Amino acid sequence: IEDWEQKVDAIVAETINEDMTLISGIPPWVQMYFDRLSEKSNGKKIKDIFKNFSLFVYGGVNYEPYRAKIEASIGKKIDAIETYPASEGFIAYQDSQQDKSLLLLAKAGIFYEFIPADEYYNENPTRLSLADIELDKNYALILNTSAGLWGYSIGDTVKFVSKNPYKILVTGRIKHFISAFGEHVIGEEVEQAILAVANAEGIEITEFTVAPQVNPPAGELPYHEWFVEFANEPKDLKAFSEKVDLALQKKNIYYFDLIEGKILQQLIIRSLQKDAFVNYMRAEGKLGGQNKVARLSNDRKLAEVLEGYIK
Repeated sequence: IEDWEQKVDAIVAETINEDMTLISGIPPWVQMYFDRLSEKSNGKKIKDIFKNFSLFVYGGVNYEPYRAKIEASIGKKIDAIETYPASEGFIAYQDSQQDKSLLLLAKAGIFYEFIPADEYYNENPTRLSLADIELDKNYALILNTSAGLWGYSIGDTVKFVSKNPYKILVTGRIKHFISAFGEHVIGEEVEQAILAVANAEGIEITEFTVAPQVNPPAGELPYHEWFVEFANEPKDLKAFSEKVDLALQKKNIYYFDLIEGKILQQLIIRSLQKDAFVNYMRAEGKLGGQNKVARLSNDRKLAEVLEGYIK
């Protein structure tokens, strides 16, 4: 079935009366599946539809921005396991519920190389093997595989948190960053900043993306503009924004310096209409499958479209 919404409806029809114990998928699309299940069941929670559902396996994006809403849809907390699969090979998986890092599959037909993220766009960047990596440093992941790939950049960035065994965290996409003013803010930083505040205040986020505003109205400083679809919006959005900004300053010293130096003003959050991102992806013909919303953009292309969805 090519049409994603028809596909979701077909999956709902096929599974709604089954004893689903394990569900796997990309979190935002699994959320759509859960929403449809609930609609078909007079608003029931997923735990009441699938009474033995106890494990969620996911990959493709960071689960944390979606966790609160997915768990609210389920009606309880359940165990979740992250995997790092790709068309090019199966790279890593979470091997412990007490540790969010992923065990790198170092003996599965892939020879890995790592380019320091800040060298990625150099003409001759450093390429390191596993023996030479450092902990807590962002690298672009390069694959050489028994299937024939050679020096292939998968587009992701990772950092190592352990060398024995080799364990990683996926920190973002090499092309998804904001550095309009030299700040080089990455996906991991914006996700951690907004989640720290949202989790503390019981705010659920459906989806969000961030872009620079380099041409603000006359007299204003430039800023980072956040487009956020909330499941439940903060009562005081300005205060919420200020807390997120402070959290981001703590994550990124260059961003802190730009705020302190009055080069940038504090970030501004735009609250979007319900289903804004779903409607955007539908309009772009990218609803479902392996398509994902870019967490960060260094231009305004996505932001300009989302301006039409601001409340």
